[in-house]
Amino acid sequence: MNSMQIITETKGDFTITTDRAKLDLTVIHDFLANEAYWCKNIPFDRVKTSADNSLNFGLFYKDKQIGYARIITDFSTIAYLGDVFVLKEFRGQGLSKWLMGKIISHPNLQGLRRWVLLTKDAHELYKKFGWTNIANPEKWMEKTDLNVYINPK
Repeated sequence: MNSMQIITETKGDFTITTDRAKLDLTVIHDFLANEAYWCKNIPFDRVKTSADNSLNFGLFYKDKQIGYARIITDFSTIAYLGDVFVLKEFRGQGLSKWLMGKIISHPNLQGLRRWVLLTKDAHELYKKFGWTNIANPEKWMEKTDLNVYINPK
């Protein structure tokens, strides 16, 4: 993955980039630990490790990180989309749609057999990009520890 081409696109004062060096992990951690329902209290080192091992998409206003998404993938058969957010004060401007478009069109994410994600309230956004509810949920299994960041083992 280190040799993967960095993709950067700018629209006015907004930029999306896959350049990991540009990420502001403090902003990402603050949102994920304090605002995101899916990973409240996540420690900073977990956020850093997850970013280090993912294909990251940073969303910026000028030089300020205002959004983020990451892909966990083998770049061949499957991709998991996670930690997608746009800061509240920047929502309603089409930025999440732009971000999703850049993710879906990334050259190294083409031809995958399956994309997966979890969402509580953004179904309509993802449906615009081809996601559907799981056709056969009885085939899916999971192992979760929803309190892992509150009561680490």
